Amino acid sequence: MTQPNGSIQLSVIVPVGLRHSELAVLHSEYQQAIEQLGYSYEFIYVLDGPMPDAAQSLDQLFRSGQKLTAIYLTRLFGESTALMAGFEQASGQIVVTLPAYEQIEAGEIGKLIAALGEADIVVGRRWPRAGGVLERARRGIFHSLVNRMTGLKMHDLGCGARAMKRQVLEEVSLYGDQHRLLPALADRQGFRAIEIDVKQSAKDRFKGGYRTREYAHRLLDVFAVFFLVRFTKKPLRFFGMVGAITLAIGTLLVLYLVGDRLFFGQALANRPALLLSSLLVVLGLQLFALGLLGELMIFTHARGMKDYQVDRIIEFPSAQQSI
Repeated sequence: MTQPNGSIQLSVIVPVGLRHSELAVLHSEYQQAIEQLGYSYEFIYVLDGPMPDAAQSLDQLFRSGQKLTAIYLTRLFGESTALMAGFEQASGQIVVTLPAYEQIEAGEIGKLIAALGEADIVVGRRWPRAGGVLERARRGIFHSLVNRMTGLKMHDLGCGARAMKRQVLEEVSLYGDQHRLLPALADRQGFRAIEIDVKQSAKDRFKGGYRTREYAHRLLDVFAVFFLVRFTKKPLRFFGMVGAITLAIGTLLVLYLVGDRLFFGQALANRPALLLSSLLVVLGLQLFALGLLGELMIFTHARGMKDYQVDRIIEFPSAQQSI
């Protein structure tokens, strides 16, 4: 449905990765739910690499007269890159991202959009959530770690159903596998991020569970976002703190060895502790210097960096009146 003036209110982005359902069926479900909301909309599918079956499904939609945009990436880049490619093509004032497989009930999309009245980005939380005891424990540990590091209160960052205002995607950049941590990155820029309960699709049969390598990658992404959220503008606080602790440990160990040599006659030669203490002192100084260099770079480019959002500006008429 398109308004007479041709403007688009809602952009729906569906990144298609290795895990995807029959897109023709999924598109019909999503489209019916969107139609009921009364917005003018567009669908943008991003195929993350060569996927003949998904491409064939999109071709069927084209031949049936469906108006949508399909972006074909040359190889597998990851969901974050696919989302960024979709963001660049989107023209709506509201952007909704949806998974390319049954994850939530399509009728819940409207709840995500309605919640934008009190937030800038809304993330779905599948509830009630399927999964065994071990899977729930894994999710609980992961989200507890993320929430402690970012200050947010999220419970289902793996849900691909999100709604956001256009300004969010204009200010936030994704790379790697950071799409799951999009709310934390948006919060860092001063946007309001919330989570609401949505019904999990009865067709979602994914039981969870990942390889050890994937858990390691997620953990590294969490630490990367932790640094971006807390120390992007204050690198000296991070490197300086770590460097100061390392330097202090090395210095104390050196003083102990020197005292042991002066007062107890213990030889310093052939003592591994002397080498370790020297390395700690040098490492501490290097980390501190790295923090200083980071501070100099931030100071140099601080004028062009923006880490806040203006909620509203009020001008009182009396300010322009003469007394």
